[in-house]
Amino acid sequence: MAASSKGSMLQLLYKYYIYLTKCRRGVTALHTNFPHTRNTHSSVSGRNVKFLMSEASSPYGLRSYKELYELSIQDPETFWGALAKERLLWSKPFDQVKDCDFRQGKIHWFCGGQLNVSVNCLDQHAHKTPDRIALIWEKDEPGTEVKITYRELLEATCRLANTLRRHGVQKGERVAIYMPVSPLAVAAMLACARIGAVHTVVFAGFSAEALAGRIQDAQCKAVITSNQGLRGGRVIELKKTVDEAMKTCPTVKHVFVANRTENKVPMSEIDIQLEEEMAKESPVCDPEVLRSEDMLFMLYTSGSTGKPKGIVHTQAGYLLYAALTHQYVFDYRQGDVFGCVADIGWVTGHSYVVYGPLCNGATTVLFESTPIYPDPGRYWETVQRLRINQFYGAPTAIRLLLKYGESWVKKYDRSSLKTLGSVGEPINNEAWEWFYNVVGEGRCTLVDTWWQTETGGICISPRPSEQGAEIVPAMAMRPFFGIQPVLMDEKGNRVEGNNVSGALCIGQPWPGMARTIHGDHQRFVDAYFKDYPGHYFTGDGAHRSKKGYYQITGRMDDVINISGHRLGTAEVEDAMDEHPDVPETAVIGFPHDIKGEAAFAFVVLKDNISLTESEVVDELKAIVASKIAKYAVPDHVLIVKRLPKTRSGKIMRRVLRKIATNQTSELGDITTLDDPSVITEIVEAYNKYKGQSYKVSS
Repeated sequence: MAASSKGSMLQLLYKYYIYLTKCRRGVTALHTNFPHTRNTHSSVSGRNVKFLMSEASSPYGLRSYKELYELSIQDPETFWGALAKERLLWSKPFDQVKDCDFRQGKIHWFCGGQLNVSVNCLDQHAHKTPDRIALIWEKDEPGTEVKITYRELLEATCRLANTLRRHGVQKGERVAIYMPVSPLAVAAMLACARIGAVHTVVFAGFSAEALAGRIQDAQCKAVITSNQGLRGGRVIELKKTVDEAMKTCPTVKHVFVANRTENKVPMSEIDIQLEEEMAKESPVCDPEVLRSEDMLFMLYTSGSTGKPKGIVHTQAGYLLYAALTHQYVFDYRQGDVFGCVADIGWVTGHSYVVYGPLCNGATTVLFESTPIYPDPGRYWETVQRLRINQFYGAPTAIRLLLKYGESWVKKYDRSSLKTLGSVGEPINNEAWEWFYNVVGEGRCTLVDTWWQTETGGICISPRPSEQGAEIVPAMAMRPFFGIQPVLMDEKGNRVEGNNVSGALCIGQPWPGMARTIHGDHQRFVDAYFKDYPGHYFTGDGAHRSKKGYYQITGRMDDVINISGHRLGTAEVEDAMDEHPDVPETAVIGFPHDIKGEAAFAFVVLKDNISLTESEVVDELKAIVASKIAKYAVPDHVLIVKRLPKTRSGKIMRRVLRKIATNQTSELGDITTLDDPSVITEIVEAYNKYKGQSYKVSS
């Protein structure tokens, strides 16, 4: 169902709230008709729909966010069952809303139901509004955007799906996608969904070794790639990387090669020119009927052990959750242009470039380039030209652009913007204020979103909320519907009350969460459900404020215990980032003979600062002492040119920890690093600093 006015979901839930209330008063028996105990055909249809619609104008129709949230927690089957029935197109209705047990890592939603994700994302919109723009492809060179309608995207998807079928790709088989951000890459994802194949998108910048490892683990039957990629004015040799990976991937029978550039590349006997084959196929493809819990895609994340984890997401629950969070976190309305600048190789691109927006019938931007190509005004020039209404990006990009000053932002008209969002890691106060006041001119809602690859979609965010509710800078704040945050202490007990901290867990299942790790369900159980039985453990720490809002304090493995004081590294980083000459910091803990652990800060400075480095270091230590406490002041502050980041922009703090403890030969998996040469830079700076100043315990 396409995204409509802001109130559509709220009105539906208001009606169900009243219905539920009357049922509990004995007006009727809710569970006589609701799908978790009876066939779904009678749950939200016939006289019940008429009854609910009649409640829209009743004085009971105005209910608060708080009451809706409580309904989603207290009766998730009613809540999610109603929304699934309303928002998704089903070939066969589900007969049970959920069957979950966190202790076993069992998560099943909308059991018995059948549907096709591509039909939900394409067919319904192509049928109703075929000429509505689905994709705006913002190519690497500014001013060369391409617009794709829902009809065009459906036809391309069907041609690609028929191509895969003709070459033997069957339901349940895995297909690796290694492509630049482009309409054809989106069509490849949706084509897999249409025929029931499982896609695993690999960021088009990973090495041949990293690509091969993912293909081998997934046992992919086919690869879809491009001859080359373009990013930041550079040519990326994608086909060459795939050729190298294929040397160790015997399960792959075909490599489909699209043309992003006009340059010729060597083709082997397993290679197939994709566009030529698609041209032979029909623009109509019958969709495979899939069960709610059939696998939709796998996405690999790097683990601290060095072996990537293939996180599995399934059909109905994931799609519903992505669509709802897209609409209500960002207040997306039909006709808006939604600009998420993430790569489709990451979960943000899956949920908020492709599946969430397209399920809602939205117009979504595909951003192929970088924030600073051809100059640091690229984002804002794109906002002006495409009239983007919602802009969703990473704090690391915002901090990068902050270094270049306000002029690159103010050069362009940003009046179309209504909502700003940050994703990937906690945003520090300085970056938040710059994003809000400079980019958003102090008038746009700014949502700092917290979620993970494993959660499928946004879990904690300032919106949705009561109308006009406060937003606290640099804080995720409020749980989304169905998300029950729980803080746990070191003994595994719940931490009650406000103004408290603990390990962030989620107390009950929600539809969008991951189902398993491919090929290793026990690893899934051990990683997420073993430490705190009966709860999903996020791996993050959090603080619940006096008002009950949630502040993410960083990964639990980024919590330092200094002389008995537990300190989140994100808290120290946030304080240091307030220094006007410091756009970015990363703080890690290292062993200390007396204190147990001490803090080590890696600091990036702006260009052309007026102070000396030693003066900046002294001021940074004073800020931390003032903002937090003297015990929180880092023992060591190392100035570096840049920080080691993944291609999605996350700082690899475990690498910094290895460097600071003289374990550079044991860095683990660094295939996700955007530029591995940064390691050499930091090691050299560290060795120079170590020789001059101190000896680190190891």
